[in-house]
Amino acid sequence: MSDTTTNRSTTNQPPAGAGTTAQAQPNERSRTGEEQPLVRALNVMKSFHGNEVLKGIDLDVHRGEVVCLLGPSGSGKTTFLRCINQLEQIDGGRIWVDGDLVGFREQGGHLHHLTDKQVAAQRRDIGMVFQRFNLFPHMTALDNVAEAPVQVKGVGKKEARAKARELLEQVGLGDKPSAYPAQLSGGQQQRVAIARALAMEPKLMLFDEPTSALDPELVGEVLRVMRELAQQGMTMIVVTHEMGFARDVADHVVFMDAGVVVEEGKPRDVITNPQHERTRSFLQRMRSEDEEAASDAEANRDA
Repeated sequence: MSDTTTNRSTTNQPPAGAGTTAQAQPNERSRTGEEQPLVRALNVMKSFHGNEVLKGIDLDVHRGEVVCLLGPSGSGKTTFLRCINQLEQIDGGRIWVDGDLVGFREQGGHLHHLTDKQVAAQRRDIGMVFQRFNLFPHMTALDNVAEAPVQVKGVGKKEARAKARELLEQVGLGDKPSAYPAQLSGGQQQRVAIARALAMEPKLMLFDEPTSALDPELVGEVLRVMRELAQQGMTMIVVTHEMGFARDVADHVVFMDAGVVVEEGKPRDVITNPQHERTRSFLQRMRSEDEEAASDAEANRDA
C-alpha cells in the first residue's frame, strides 16, 4: 500500500529556513576526496495537512549505487521518492541531484522556487516507475516508450521508435511492440513502464514498489529487469518489500518508520542483523507474510 501522497504543492513559500542558502554537510556515507553523491538529501521535511510525513531525512546516493528503502506503509518512503522527483514540494531541508538544487535556484543569497518549465527540465533526468503502470491505454507498447523522447526532448520519431524497439528488447518484450496495455499481463505492462522511463536516458531511476500490484508469479520478471539495470550501473532508489531483491542487489538499505530513518547500512547488516527493535519487528512480520504466501501458493498447486 502506498504512502499518503497529494499532488505537487502550489505554495509559493520556500522550505523552512530557506531564506539563505546552506552548504550540504556530509553524512557518514560521504566519501572524502571522491565525487559528490548523485543524490544528496539533507534534513528533508514534508507535511500534509499538519501531519508530518518526513521529519528530517538525510541520505546520500552515489553514482551506480542501488539504495533500497524499506519500512511499513505510511513510513514516508513513497513521499520521499516523490520529493526527489518534484511530484511533491518539500517543506524543509534540501535535495540535490547531480549537484543541482531540486526545485529552487539561488540568487542574491536567497532561494526562489523554480518555474514549472524549470522543474520539468530537472525532472527529465529522473526516471520513475510507479506501483501502477500508468501506460497510455490507447497506445501500443512501442508508442508508449517512444512518446516522451519525441514530445519532451524533441527526438525524431524514427529515431525514438528505433530506440524504443531496443528498449523493449532489453526488457524482454521485443515481440510485443504492437500490443496494447490491455493485451499485456501486469508484469509485461510494468516492463513497458521501465522501458518508457529508460527512453529518456535518465541519470537516476526511482522505483516505487514496482511489484506490489503484480500477481506473485509475475514479480520475478520485473525484478529480473531491475537486477540487470543494477548490473549495468544504473543509479537506483527502490522502495520495496522484496527482501530478497534488497539483500542481493542493494548496495545500501535504509529502514524508515514514522517519517524518520531508523536504521541504515549494508544489506547484510540491516536485513540479517538489525540493531533496532522496530527494524527487527518489521522484518519478522515480512518473513511471516512471505512464509504464509509461499504456503498458500503450494496449497493452490496441490489443489
